[in-house]
Amino acid sequence: MRSLDETGIWAEGIEGVEVPGYDRAAVGRGIVHIGVGGFHRAHLAMYVDALLASGGAPEWGICGVGVLAADDRMRDVLAAQDGLYTLVLKGADGTLTPRVVGSLVDYLYAPDDPEAVIERIAHPDTRIVSLTITEGGYAIDQKTGEFDPDFPGIRADLDSMAAGSAPTGGFGLVVEALARRRERGTGPLTVMSCDNMQGNGDVARRVFTGVAQLRDAGLGAWVAESVTFPNSMVDRITPATADTDREALAERFGLRDGWPVVCEPFTQWVLEDHFAAGRPEFERVGVQLVDDVVPYEFMKLRLLNATHQALGYLGYLAGHRYVHEVAQDPTFAAFLRSYMDDEATPTLRPVPGIDLDAYKDTLMERFANPGVADTLMRINYGSSDRISIFLLPVVREQLAAGGQVARAAAVVAGWCRYAEGTDEQGREIPQQDRLAGEMTALARAERDTPGSFLSHRGVFGDLGSDERFAGAFRTALESLWSRGAASTVADLA
Repeated sequence: MRSLDETGIWAEGIEGVEVPGYDRAAVGRGIVHIGVGGFHRAHLAMYVDALLASGGAPEWGICGVGVLAADDRMRDVLAAQDGLYTLVLKGADGTLTPRVVGSLVDYLYAPDDPEAVIERIAHPDTRIVSLTITEGGYAIDQKTGEFDPDFPGIRADLDSMAAGSAPTGGFGLVVEALARRRERGTGPLTVMSCDNMQGNGDVARRVFTGVAQLRDAGLGAWVAESVTFPNSMVDRITPATADTDREALAERFGLRDGWPVVCEPFTQWVLEDHFAAGRPEFERVGVQLVDDVVPYEFMKLRLLNATHQALGYLGYLAGHRYVHEVAQDPTFAAFLRSYMDDEATPTLRPVPGIDLDAYKDTLMERFANPGVADTLMRINYGSSDRISIFLLPVVREQLAAGGQVARAAAVVAGWCRYAEGTDEQGREIPQQDRLAGEMTALARAERDTPGSFLSHRGVFGDLGSDERFAGAFRTALESLWSRGAASTVADLA
């Protein structure tokens, strides 16, 4: 049994496991990444590792940063393993393809030493700050789409900076570092969001510029003018690591890893080529660099992510617990494809180089991959943010165009029924959403007071007053109450 905290594994190798062949001691820290979780390690860190392995760009290694108290576990695991971890691709046929990734050459834990994080970002070698802080982690007002200065942690960071002490939140840490770069003449950098949301770079620009403006008007103007925020579309299904994944790695390959990452073989990254201080040659490792990411972004958010929502709530209510179980159910598969074809696709603009029918075929194959074992509970996490970002824009565009909305309305009804807190067998459904208390109360009120659930304007805006959508929602919900999810889906397949 070999462990990633042992020395000498590079010389001896690990049978069946690819390991870094480059000199990690010579790798710089050109990228600082905030939010080192499973997706980052399956995506950006993997691409950088592939680039380093190709013999180029040693200056573009990654310094990871944890800002949450819960990030102490990642700190400890990576420290014990010298930043190394195993990325395991899980094929539909049960094959496992492991690879040790070495691009994370440093890790800083902000609660221990926020000053070290600020100085790392302010260092001249740092040219990109990347982010995976989840869709709901940005300080954005859900009603207006603008920067929210009252978002948790923002005021505390501003107060700390005003008092001359180090902020501790991600936005404050970066803004304080940008202030030092400006003062020292180090120059701007690029803030690169890798989060799964429409206009992720534009959202990041609004937040970081807003915080900088409140800290100092001159700094805000400099950030707005000099720092770049490219939009990107990211895609790789990455379920949470389970104990069985660790056990399989140890049993089949003799490798012990405290926190491996498992994911599907498919990966995609479309990235706008807007960088203030240079970038890695990402195109050498399969990244698609474009001038405008919007068509690709819409395609992914409205087909993959919204379809995840479509199968998540309804599939769970029907008794399924994994994505592949839903996708392999013929009735659900027909419903999902009908949603894609008849409701989502009409809202898309042309996507250069993409055959949409083939893309949708690939999505269904990916969903049906049992090797990934992606849980419905994971994709149902953060419902209020994900429904708002992935599904409701489709509804609004279809309503404006006179298009179909019955399937999307059924998905929202599925969320309402799910938010009541029990499935069709009466078993409790844990609610993992920032608005869980509010949405559960409204979902339970819906039985006696129709319109309660859609009345939450922070999530639905004025959709509750649209008679066509509200009517389709209520019809689907009543069917869910009386006949269950499987029958409701069958009617719409």
